[in-house]
Amino acid sequence: MTVSWTPHRFTGGILALDAANTVVLRDDPEKTFDRFDDPAEIARFADAASAFRAAELGGRRLAAPSPAEIAPVVLSIREATDSLFRRAVSKGAIATGELPGFLKACADGLARSRTEIGAPGKPFGDPATPIAFEAALAVSALSLLREDTIARLRICPNCSWLFVDRSRNSSRLWCDMAVCGNRQKASRHYRRRTAAREVINV
Repeated sequence: MTVSWTPHRFTGGILALDAANTVVLRDDPEKTFDRFDDPAEIARFADAASAFRAAELGGRRLAAPSPAEIAPVVLSIREATDSLFRRAVSKGAIATGELPGFLKACADGLARSRTEIGAPGKPFGDPATPIAFEAALAVSALSLLREDTIARLRICPNCSWLFVDRSRNSSRLWCDMAVCGNRQKASRHYRRRTAAREVINV
């Protein structure tokens, strides 16, 4: 099924977390599903991310002309990123035992890349030319290792997505207030009304 890559799908705050969140409801084995089951969606995600993550990418477009070919590397980076940083949120620190696998996944994503990154104003290299999606994904994932970013990582209590809390006082609860926040409010309202009716009927 074709995915609609809407702004809500890019609420992780950084490319690597948006990719990690392409596995929906990770903590519910009966309902979980993977938006990248069809490799064609990797290319469509990369195209949408070029716009939604333009600031992070420094305006450089993402290229994924052969999604089936890069799928194993993309999924490896995605899963290593989710595992490492999901545990970092719960433990408050990086698990060093998971770093080798994470770093290898990122290295595999960078292995075929022939580009330069990190120049002032060009965090992902020359914005005039596209960058391989798997390489950009690896760079984004590695950027999460910064201490100031790790401290701001959160897990949405509604959908379990990972996101970076960039609010001024680090008090953001939901990946997306308009979606998950409202769903939780509606759920609480429903439970209160149900409980009130049960009291009346006693």
